[in-house]
Amino acid sequence: MKSKIYVVGMGPGEEEMMTGQAIRVLEESDVIVGYPVYLRLLGVRFSEKEFLSTPMKQEVARCKMCFEEAEKGKRVAMICSGDAGIYGMASLMYELGAEYPDIEIRVVPGITAASSGAAVLGAPLNHDFCVISLSDLLIPWEKIEKRLRAAAMGDFAIAIYNPSSHKRHDYLRRACDILLEEIEPERACGYVENIGREGTKAVTCTLGELRNREVNMFTTVFVGNSGSQILNGKLVTKRGYQIEKDTNLCGDNGR
Repeated sequence: MKSKIYVVGMGPGEEEMMTGQAIRVLEESDVIVGYPVYLRLLGVRFSEKEFLSTPMKQEVARCKMCFEEAEKGKRVAMICSGDAGIYGMASLMYELGAEYPDIEIRVVPGITAASSGAAVLGAPLNHDFCVISLSDLLIPWEKIEKRLRAAAMGDFAIAIYNPSSHKRHDYLRRACDILLEEIEPERACGYVENIGREGTKAVTCTLGELRNREVNMFTTVFVGNSGSQILNGKLVTKRGYQIEKDTNLCGDNGR
């Protein structure tokens, strides 16, 4: 029987926002591997497990650690914030897994920040949307610029990950400047800090106002499409339903 490694999306961090499958896999694991911040978010429930970690920028070593532990016969879980297959470790694990044919990799989905943040902010992604990260650690900024322009020209609602850090403090402003080449400054936008964690904060604003806002690396930014509005303090992107006065509408076509 092949040894297994589970690549687990833990959602925003709080246990109540983890899937039942994720909790079960972690409970059944001997070793949990992850970035130190994510291991701390697991809290006392899994404190009896063996925790292994590496610092930022040592993701390859962290993934190899999983395979080394699995070769010892241990049941291993690699944890990622949000969803493991959305800016997570799933793809890297599969790349490295080619060298370990006797070890099976299984991905356990989690709630990504685009979904959890959207729920806090209202319904900003209720039509066609895209997700763009402003981190240029693994991709050149020129390609990020191209994707921002394409999203703006396509009138997509946009979820922006990694909008700022200590070394990238002006990246959100730069991104807004690119979007403003195609989008009016009055476009409805918003952002959520510390999604699903203590100190969650949701803010709605216009694109012009967003340009000058200070955000941190734990923030997800949302830019509406041409049909988005701020309604009762919530950022809402219309699905396209026609609402008639004095008509009782119900149902969901699910498309």
